[in-house]
Amino acid sequence: MHIQEWLETIPAVSIYLLVGLVIGLESLGIPLPGEIVLVSAALLASQHGAVDPVVLGICATAGAIVGDSIGYAIGRKGGKPLLERLGRRFPKHFGPDHVALAERSFERWGMWAVFFGRFVALLRIFAGPLAGVLHMPYWKFLIANVFGGILWAGGTTAVIYSVGIVAEPWLKRFSWTALALAVLFGLGVTLVLRSRMKKAAAAAGAAGAHPAATAPAAVTD
Repeated sequence: MHIQEWLETIPAVSIYLLVGLVIGLESLGIPLPGEIVLVSAALLASQHGAVDPVVLGICATAGAIVGDSIGYAIGRKGGKPLLERLGRRFPKHFGPDHVALAERSFERWGMWAVFFGRFVALLRIFAGPLAGVLHMPYWKFLIANVFGGILWAGGTTAVIYSVGIVAEPWLKRFSWTALALAVLFGLGVTLVLRSRMKKAAAAAGAAGAHPAATAPAAVTD
């Protein structure tokens, strides 16, 4: 069976639910490949008429906003001990360096860290729980969460879907090659983000070690 025929057997609602669930869990604080799933689904929508990009974008946005809000509530209740437990269980994602970098970002930028954190892999996982741990006022968090979720999830869906439509003449039938390209594209985005975060962490560490460095003010109600 050709992959296009196989994909057409998958109910569109399953794709919507999968995207919303994965992005929601990632936003909640569980390290999952939300961006790869969203990019792949948006490319699929451009080649699979049954998948509505508007509904896909809405589901992705809803997952991002709801997941972040749950993460905020968990962080508010769990506090610092929660981050320490996560660091022991997921050292590659919640290690001391990652937590310190995310905390500095929040303490310096406040609600803007939640908004722009949507576009950075590390902060997208940390945003909700860390905002709760630092007791950021919920109304500030909610505004940044909603607008950041809409721009990231909706914008990513729209851009990738448009790219898929433009490429449609070369991908008249969604073949294994096209699927491989979709996966590679998503992996490429992830690797670029990880590379940028490593550079940012190194720069932040150097700045923190500088004798003239001063401690940032904490987020207050």
